[in-house]
Amino acid sequence: MIFKQLFDKKSSTYTYLISSGKGREALIIDPVIENVAGYVNLLKSLNLKLVKVIDTHIHADHVTGASKLKDITKCATIMGEHSPAETVEIKVKDDEYINLDHLKIKAMYTPGHTSDSYSFLLDNYLFSGDTLLINGTGRTDFQNGSSKDAYNSIFNKLLKLPEETFVYPAHDYKGEKVSTIGKEKKHNPRLQVSSVDEYIDIMNNLNLKKPAEIESNVTRNINLGA
Repeated sequence: MIFKQLFDKKSSTYTYLISSGKGREALIIDPVIENVAGYVNLLKSLNLKLVKVIDTHIHADHVTGASKLKDITKCATIMGEHSPAETVEIKVKDDEYINLDHLKIKAMYTPGHTSDSYSFLLDNYLFSGDTLLINGTGRTDFQNGSSKDAYNSIFNKLLKLPEETFVYPAHDYKGEKVSTIGKEKKHNPRLQVSSVDEYIDIMNNLNLKKPAEIESNVTRNINLGA
């Protein structure tokens, strides 16, 4: 399997490229529009054909490269069925599988950060979007976010996965690249709570600034960055 973790410095976004091998089909998760040329060059260098692009949710801090990649490669665009993006070609349901050659990627509906947030599981690789971060969790104060939903998504879905499952988030702001479910259970400060009410209280008192270009980014991302 080919697996590449790519980083956008401006938005601290991780983008993931997956393929079963050189010369085969490829899939990209959470592309950033400014980096599309780099993705295309990487695909060419590995002799890969991009067939699918997934966005884990409607992003607020960057513009997706999904439409631009579709224009260049004719790939299919994929999001969860709760996405407000009407131009998405394939909307997957909770527990539905996405096929890539012989690889199978499971869609998991994990709302909370936003109402349309999905995570994606490939074997023991969890692409958790903004739902579960390394030593953190996604904020819940815009785009129909819900701390209660986030708690349920994290504690009753993601943390039920085997502890050795690798966690690959959509963002990291401190240089961390990967964690595991076991490490997050033990060390993530947001997860050391005894109840949903305690989690909601933590999330309600983060007092974070909103992303600088949230309105224009969300508007463009509802159109897949077009």
